[in-house]
Amino acid sequence: MFKRKLGFSDLELTTVGFGAWAVGGGNWDWGWGVQDDRESIEAIHKALDLGINWIDTAPAYGLGHSEEMVGKAIKGKRDQVILATKCSLVWEGRTDGKVDHRLKAWSVRKEAEDSLRRLGVDVIDLYQVHWPNPDEEIEEGWGEIARLIQEGKIRYGGVSNFSVEQIERVQKIHPVASAQPEYSMLARSPENGLLDYCAQHQIGVVAYSPMASGLLTGKYNRETLKDIHPEDWRLKYSQHFKPGNFIKNIERVEQLRLIAERFDRSIGELAIAWVLRRKELTSAIVGARRPSQIAQIAPASDWVLPADVIEEIEAILR
Repeated sequence: MFKRKLGFSDLELTTVGFGAWAVGGGNWDWGWGVQDDRESIEAIHKALDLGINWIDTAPAYGLGHSEEMVGKAIKGKRDQVILATKCSLVWEGRTDGKVDHRLKAWSVRKEAEDSLRRLGVDVIDLYQVHWPNPDEEIEEGWGEIARLIQEGKIRYGGVSNFSVEQIERVQKIHPVASAQPEYSMLARSPENGLLDYCAQHQIGVVAYSPMASGLLTGKYNRETLKDIHPEDWRLKYSQHFKPGNFIKNIERVEQLRLIAERFDRSIGELAIAWVLRRKELTSAIVGARRPSQIAQIAPASDWVLPADVIEEIEAILR
């Protein structure tokens, strides 16, 4: 499986990473519905067997459950895995499945120590600020991440959902190793400056939701939308799944499917290969709930799209 270097760091990531969001289950506001823990662990093991060498998780995913599942799955396999997790979303004192935003130094340290315990490891390879909220606390939170790096509890610090301006602010405190934006055929805002900035400053980019929260897997159409679990966050929050947008996006998906089929590939593979066409990208995070899902998408790691196919896709996306 292809690898790319993460910015200035010494981390070599496979161009497909395992995303453990759905592994957290459905007991929180942004969950994906009921999840079988056994299948979660099997999916992670399948990813490792396929050569995927890094996992992206977060404390908020299932309110700690995702990290616990990742910890169980990698027990005895730590040397095979680059671990990435996050901070800034907390839920102490809440019973409604929702989270609060906090980047106070003491909170960031507590989150890091809790993540180390849940994951069952001594060091986190990549520790990312999940969301830059509250904005007035990002320097304080980033300063604490710098201290955790100095103490050897974290190897590198990264950011997620940050603007260029926000990255510039924390760069003054400690170098940013990576940025994690949403990036897909249906969410292209990183092309408006972020990718260029990261390339210029040796910041790796790992894209989340490269398959647009599942819409670009080809699984959904006008009929199957009703099959999504009622607790699934996409029905509440995803712009891709709003009724008006959904129909327009499904029409695009059907056109994209024809391109993928010409190469005997899935539309999900096409979506990943399209994201990876950008040299600024280090890796694409692929979420999976079952072994079969990651097995279907992993081969996209080495698919280099021809220039004429990229142009054909652009015409569909306009």
